[in-house]
Amino acid sequence: MTIVLLLSISVVVAAAVYLMLSRDLFRVVIGLTLLGAGTNLVVFAAGRFASVTPPLLETADDAAAAAAANPLVQALVLTAIVISFALLCFSLVLGARLRSAANSDDTHSLQSAEPPATDAVKPAEIKP
Repeated sequence: MTIVLLLSISVVVAAAVYLMLSRDLFRVVIGLTLLGAGTNLVVFAAGRFASVTPPLLETADDAAAAAAANPLVQALVLTAIVISFALLCFSLVLGARLRSAANSDDTHSLQSAEPPATDAVKPAEIKP
């Protein structure tokens, strides 16, 4: 089970990085979303799959407590899902606005809005 989850996390993060390095703006947004999903899987995997309870339990109350899931990991992943959905919505709106302003969804053509690069940055003169 751990190996399967490790491989799935690796595939999701690799696909996210591949998509984020694309020139298409929509692919970059999808890559950002996949990276958030990969991060959620990493946090979920941090909660350990194997039970750490002893094999013999003395009372029924101990058995009920041992069967309960770890709520901290579930709360963190749920919060991360909500935050990544908000980031996806913001990215889609920002991408749509950029596409309409630049009339292109190519990320290299969007660089025209940046100021031109200077050859060398001169440090400020220090006067004694």
